[in-house]
Amino acid sequence: MSFRGASAGAYAALRELLDEQLSGDVDAAKRAGDDLFGVSQLLRREASLRRVATDVSLPAEAKQGLVRQILDGKIDGAAGSVVDAAVAQRWTRTRDLADALESLSEVAVVTSAGSDSGRLADELFSFAQTVNHAPELRDALSDPSRSVDDKVSLLDGLMADKALPATVTLAKHALAGTYRTVGVALTTYQHVAAELHGEKVATVRVAHPLADGDIQRLTDALSRQYDREIHLNVVVDPDVIGGIRVEIGDDVIDGTVVSRLDDARRQLAG
Repeated sequence: MSFRGASAGAYAALRELLDEQLSGDVDAAKRAGDDLFGVSQLLRREASLRRVATDVSLPAEAKQGLVRQILDGKIDGAAGSVVDAAVAQRWTRTRDLADALESLSEVAVVTSAGSDSGRLADELFSFAQTVNHAPELRDALSDPSRSVDDKVSLLDGLMADKALPATVTLAKHALAGTYRTVGVALTTYQHVAAELHGEKVATVRVAHPLADGDIQRLTDALSRQYDREIHLNVVVDPDVIGGIRVEIGDDVIDGTVVSRLDDARRQLAG
C-alpha cells in the first residue's frame, strides 16, 4: 500500500513504533498481526467510527478515549500502542487509517515468522502460483456468494500442516478484499517479507526448470547489479520457448527467444 502527504508521514512514524514495540519478539508479533488486522477490518465496516477516528477537528485525546473504550479487552501490547498513536495522527484520506493498520499487520505477521522469513516468502509465492493456475480454487476464493468463514475453512483444508502459521494467516487476510485479487494480495505480502529483510524480489520466467547452480549464479549476479540481496522466484512458462525473462519491480530484463525474434522483426521492418 502506498500513502501520500500526511498519511505517508503518519505511516512511517507508526512503522517505527511497531518495530520498537515488537523488538523481534515473534509471539508479540503474531498477536499484533492478528489485532491490527482486526482493527483495520472494524474501521472498514464501521464508517462512523472511521470518520470520528480521522476527524482533524476533534482533539486527539477524545478520539483515543473513544477508540480505547470500544477496543477495551480486545487488543493490548504492541497493537494497542500502535492503534492509540494512529488515531492521534493526521491522515490524507479517511480510508488511509484502516489501510495503514492493515499494512502494519502484514509487517507484524511477517516478523512473526522469525528466521523462517525465506520459507515464508517461498510459500507465499508458491500459493500465489497455485491460485493463479487453478481456476476452480481462484473462483472459490473470490466468489462473493461464499462466506468468509467458508473460504477460511477451504484454506485450512489446503494448508493445514503444510505451511508456516504466518503463511496461513496471510492467506486468510488475503480474503478480506483489500487488494484487487487474492493473487495480488499474496504477491504484495511476499514483497513485504523481502523488504523487511532488505531484499528485492525477482521473478524469473524460463522455459525449463533451472539447475541449482544456475539459480545461485543468477541470484549472485542480480544481487551485485542491484547492490542488495535478491529473493528469486522461478516460474516455468511455456510461452518463453528459450532464454530467460527477469522482472524486478519496474525493471524487466528480457533475454527470451521470443523477445529476440521480435527485435529481429522490427529491425527487418525498419
